Amino acid sequence: MPDGSMIERLIGAWELREWSEIRPNGNKSYPLGEDAIGQILYTSDGHMAAQLVRINRKRFASDDWRSASPAEAARAFMEYFGYFGVYEVDLRQQMVIHHVKGSWFPNVEGGDQFRHFRLEGDLLVLDADTSWGKVRIVWARPRVPYR
Repeated sequence: MPDGSMIERLIGAWELREWSEIRPNGNKSYPLGEDAIGQILYTSDGHMAAQLVRINRKRFASDDWRSASPAEAARAFMEYFGYFGVYEVDLRQQMVIHHVKGSWFPNVEGGDQFRHFRLEGDLLVLDADTSWGKVRIVWARPRVPYR
């Protein structure tokens, strides 16, 4: 049975190792590519933020994001995923619940994202059951600070 020390181990910064979707037929895909990067943060006072992005994205024609063409904006939307809010941990169910305040995808704002979690050494594994299969996100403590 997990205890409060699991919550303490959850707190801090984690960097993305894998974001995959496993379909009911067993096929595995990577929404942002196998080499996507990202970070999730859990603070000791209950706040969280998650950002995931495809690497080597094509730059917009203009440095002013407000000048993006519809095609550029659509491409950028499909190459990024992120939200922020507060979280709580249900140790009995080994679940972390993200209460989403703001998101890249407006449909999750004001809602909850339920993630079964387990800590395996220096890895944090988050699993979610969805209507299209299982989502698995694997995080690790950062190797070096971001610059």
